[in-house]
Amino acid sequence: MTHEILTPEEMAEADRLTIAAGPCDGYGLMLNAGSAIARHLLAEHGDAPEFHILCGPGNNGGDGYVIARLLAESSAVVHVWSSGEPKPQTDAARALQDCPVQPRPIGEFRPSPGSLIVDALFGAGLNRGVTGGAAEAIERANEASVRRIAVDVPSGLDGLTGQPLGPVFKADCTITFFRKKPGHLLYPGRHLCGELIVADIGIRKDVLEAIRPRCFENTPDLWRDSLPAPEANTHKYKRGHVAVFSGGATATGAARLSALAAARNGAGAVTLLSPAEALAVNATHLTSIMLSRCDHPEDLRSFIETRKASAFVLGPGFGIGEKARDFALALLRNQTAKLVFDADAITSFQDHPDVLFNAARSAPEIRLVLTPHEGEFKRLFPDIVENETPSKVERARAAAVRAHAIIIYKGADTVIASPDGRAAINANGTPLLATAGSGDVLAGLAAGLMAQGMPTFEAACAAVFVHGAAAQTLGFGLIAEDLPAVAAIVLTDLLDDLIQE
Repeated sequence: MTHEILTPEEMAEADRLTIAAGPCDGYGLMLNAGSAIARHLLAEHGDAPEFHILCGPGNNGGDGYVIARLLAESSAVVHVWSSGEPKPQTDAARALQDCPVQPRPIGEFRPSPGSLIVDALFGAGLNRGVTGGAAEAIERANEASVRRIAVDVPSGLDGLTGQPLGPVFKADCTITFFRKKPGHLLYPGRHLCGELIVADIGIRKDVLEAIRPRCFENTPDLWRDSLPAPEANTHKYKRGHVAVFSGGATATGAARLSALAAARNGAGAVTLLSPAEALAVNATHLTSIMLSRCDHPEDLRSFIETRKASAFVLGPGFGIGEKARDFALALLRNQTAKLVFDADAITSFQDHPDVLFNAARSAPEIRLVLTPHEGEFKRLFPDIVENETPSKVERARAAAVRAHAIIIYKGADTVIASPDGRAAINANGTPLLATAGSGDVLAGLAAGLMAQGMPTFEAACAAVFVHGAAAQTLGFGLIAEDLPAVAAIVLTDLLDDLIQE
């Protein structure tokens, strides 16, 4: 499994642990890194008329000198451009000494059309903007009609946050080592990296036992073992009962989308809790999904006592205000079922966030999932945004701790965070999901898995992944109504893979 994501600091520790354990020293790792990239360049871009290697003064530049030497030894036309001398007696200085291609000042760099540029200026640990000749070289590279390959991360990009620190090398392909960094998956870094390749340079997986990373790429390896599968002696309520709150007579579709998603995701029973005014319109559209009147918190208490739903969805199309807050607090006081608060349920607490957070903290375990998009996140956690925390992962983690909830921080780079510090970055999102009702389906998918007993964090991660995979399967023209049925197919494939393993 390679779903772990390492911060730049953790990656430096992986290097240190590898060097300490031997037999590979720092220069050996540099040789392995340069060799991996040179092999890729010769295999995929051997037709390039010439290669331009941009080298910085640190280890990233040392990788570049190794690449230049190996390309030159393969009879390629190679030019090396230096933004600064490596410090004496460093691995980078040794790589420069071993390189037969004489570097020239980076200020003289002028790429020729059709050539290939390798960016080995600065690595993932860069924490300030690129300036001077290096910045000018990046701008020339970005403007030229060339192919662009970045070593580790594109220079000028923060490997931790995915945010530009100034001018950024716009790579067609980025080759990193051992594990991905957050900046590879968080936008706009994901776009600036282009195709991402993770190369093996001899770092053993057991270093992760010492590092204990808490950030992951949201792949099935992270949660597949927790997926609920129907047992031979099961019955519908044993498979979980999801209840979804409907809005008024003119706002019922969102709740039905959530309910259908929960049912397609394996929940054995789904009930739509509808105000009296919307019973007729909901009944017209429902077949396998049950319908129950629910106008007041007293109705909800009666439903909880008699029907014992295992998960609830509140928010899609429900309406903003006191009624939403009353239902939310009634659910939190119950302290039994798992909860997904989406859309209107989140916005209803924008002026009363501590009321929500205090109620959630009263539960001994994490059973609440909040699904804010960027606007809803700002409304519920304005100070976290105002503190200008640049990392979406750290914003999500801070929100999870405060809310005592799993946070699904939606967007092109959706982040799922838990109060215990775990975070997952989703990488299969697609702009096709930017359509009305998509978020309602996601809320139902999460509730359906939670109702079946899947742990809350894992259920949230699985729902986000399945949501994205269903959209990719459907392709252009999808509408939210299409997603639940295709999500079921995605889940079937995942369960089949689990059984075969």
